[in-house]
Amino acid sequence: MSETKTAYERVQAARNGKRPMGSYYIEHMVDDFVELHGDRRYGDDPAIVGGIGYINHIPVTVIAMERGDTIEDRMKRHFGCPEPEGYRKALRLMKEAEKFRRPVICFIGSSGAYCGIGAEKRGQGLAIAENLYEMMGLKTPVISVVVGEGGSGGALALGVCDTAIMLENAVYSVISPEGCASILWKDSAKAPEAAAHLRLTSYDLLSFDVVEKVIPEAGKTDREICSALKTILLDEIAKLRGLTNEELLDHRYEKFRKIGA
Repeated sequence: MSETKTAYERVQAARNGKRPMGSYYIEHMVDDFVELHGDRRYGDDPAIVGGIGYINHIPVTVIAMERGDTIEDRMKRHFGCPEPEGYRKALRLMKEAEKFRRPVICFIGSSGAYCGIGAEKRGQGLAIAENLYEMMGLKTPVISVVVGEGGSGGALALGVCDTAIMLENAVYSVISPEGCASILWKDSAKAPEAAAHLRLTSYDLLSFDVVEKVIPEAGKTDREICSALKTILLDEIAKLRGLTNEELLDHRYEKFRKIGA
């Protein structure tokens, strides 16, 4: 472990407004990226950016949660909290990638799915459930990278994968520390204590086999972190592309069966 931080300090680092999100990694890692829009059912969700491009001449499908930079952009994107059409757009692009056996790379960074009444009316829970079901059987390599705050089912909807990677100061949890503290102790001020018990840091999740790799951040620039991530992605893509469809699905099944064993 490259530096010592409390769990809640890592939560605060993951939420930092200046922390690069999905679009940053697309811009600095993916060549000739073409964004694709819409779920072909209702509309487009700007909280999820998806499309196709190349990483070192390897064609890939990239799906990224994006909160935006300016306040206007963040409001338009619901601060990175996707709606049902965002998850359906993501699944549409994944199924397209499967057709051409193009690797899928997902960048996760959201406090959770958008909880507005419109999203609920349009089937938020079903959209997330469909992604979990379909991604488990997707016949193409899937790599998910938690780059910021990975919250609840809204994050997990892009997290069913063959290889899970986390940045050191990212977090990944079923609930926010504040939400957990409010439920358990009726006091959101106990969020730091809840964060420690949730075991939501990258190193906690590495020890539980929830994620396979952690990328250190201490003393590194965003570009250096991006470069390290790109190297790992290329290695994982090469390894996963060498598997048959049956081997790939068996590998994915075993990955989730061993969690918590």
